[in-house]
Amino acid sequence: MNAPHVLITGGNRGIGAAIAHALAADGWRVTLAGRSIEALESTRTTLPGDGHAVVQMDVASADSITRAFADARTAQGPLHALVNNAGVVETGPTQRFALASWERMLDVNLTGVFLCCQAALADLRETQGRIVNIASTAAQKGYAFTAAYSAAKHGVVGFTRSLALELAPAGIAVNAVCPGYTDTDIVRGGMAQIMDKKGKSEAEALQSFTQANPMQRLVRPDEVAEVVRWLCRQAPAAITGQSISISGGEVM
Repeated sequence: MNAPHVLITGGNRGIGAAIAHALAADGWRVTLAGRSIEALESTRTTLPGDGHAVVQMDVASADSITRAFADARTAQGPLHALVNNAGVVETGPTQRFALASWERMLDVNLTGVFLCCQAALADLRETQGRIVNIASTAAQKGYAFTAAYSAAKHGVVGFTRSLALELAPAGIAVNAVCPGYTDTDIVRGGMAQIMDKKGKSEAEALQSFTQANPMQRLVRPDEVAEVVRWLCRQAPAAITGQSISISGGEVM
């Protein structure tokens, strides 16, 4: 097993799948992690190259994470990189936002990142590997009605910076990537809600997501994947603790 091994959480669709394709094309052995084995397998079969694997994982469960990393290590050997991509979004006015929803935003989007990093660090110290945490422009500026999501993603950036300092002597680079609104199922679902609840046209719904982007369009998943690919192998190790915005100039 000479090819480097990367585990990607939430790797079955959207940004995660795009990252998997980019890294597989770059010669990585990819382990896709997520809750649905069927969805992961469907994505795995489309990846270039061979030697890829899937593991079932719920990033809101510490036990599930421990088992999944053990399975990935047994099947593919030690990790050379970890991409924490799994995430969920729930929106609403803070005054009426349910505590259960708040806790889920933190469990999946923040605590899951912490637990996955813990699970990977023994391998990454051995391989001098890389960690890339997928955050959001919501970690850099915030948006109305996304208080829980923004809080969690701000936490991811803070965690990334602290962990980068902790691991710098070991030669492990830790960075966050912060996409703006990206052309994924989550955004398309948000558009559908706007069209349904507010009677907007598809073009009007799309504009509500693109108006803050100076390029006036959604970010493409492959644009995010290309930055992650670079950070995982080609970026100098001295690039660490950064939160890189991929937002068409929305955040500078």
